[in-house]
Amino acid sequence: MKGVLSAADPVPTLIFDEIDAGISGRVGTLVGRKLWGLARVHQVLCVTHLPQIASFADCHLSVSKVLEGERTVTAVRSLEDGERPHELASLLGGDGSRASLLNAQELLAQVQSWKQQERSPA
Repeated sequence: MKGVLSAADPVPTLIFDEIDAGISGRVGTLVGRKLWGLARVHQVLCVTHLPQIASFADCHLSVSKVLEGERTVTAVRSLEDGERPHELASLLGGDGSRASLLNAQELLAQVQSWKQQERSPA
């Protein structure tokens, strides 16, 4: 719905919070593609725990919360390219195994390949 309306939407930034609620990885890939398409004409901020969506990000941020005394402190940091596979492996439910890391690396490679095809003139 937002994809269709965004063509007429003058708001430059679109925010999607927990966009992955109740969807599978297969649908997450489709949602990731749609979000990436929106990001070509809008700034898109997306909160997700689904690696299939997170893998489409051009800028991947990690958000963590820590309890300090009676306060919850939130930290946000930009992940470098070398950190992304480890973060995605964690989102995949990986236990730090080589298999989960390889799965995350393959996911990123597939997304990069898809993006290249989308950027290329037909």
